[in-house]
Amino acid sequence: MIIDTIENADKYYSVHPLFEQAFNYIHSTDLLNAEIGKFQVSEGLLALYTDNPGKTKEQSLEKFECHNKNIDIQVCIRGHETIGWKPRANCTNPKGEYSQEKDVLFYDCSPDMYFQLQDGQFAIFFPEDVHAPMIGNDMIKKLVMKVKI
Repeated sequence: MIIDTIENADKYYSVHPLFEQAFNYIHSTDLLNAEIGKFQVSEGLLALYTDNPGKTKEQSLEKFECHNKNIDIQVCIRGHETIGWKPRANCTNPKGEYSQEKDVLFYDCSPDMYFQLQDGQFAIFFPEDVHAPMIGNDMIKKLVMKVKI
């Protein structure tokens, strides 16, 4: 997992071949006014915009998730979002089977830590990062860039 601000995004271009393109998209888009929905940016790069009320920790943990085929770059556009995190290697209680179609596996575990993102900050979740996003009391507008592995 990586946590940082958009201003430092160029430090992570070498982590994955599509990261530079993903962050260039983020820099060149009016995120505050971006339409809610799912948009194909390029082959292997998908942008998902949401603007929803925050959830309780318990609600978010119902979908304590990780992915096998994609890396998530989650950008907080507006609001304050708390996210739970735990290494996948320490999650021993899967909740159902892995969904190939949705590229998601849920766990019935508790996070090792919680952290908060606010406007202009992002977190990168790799397949080994189980995460519970969207915890908060207010409306949270966010962008999730799905980066194909």
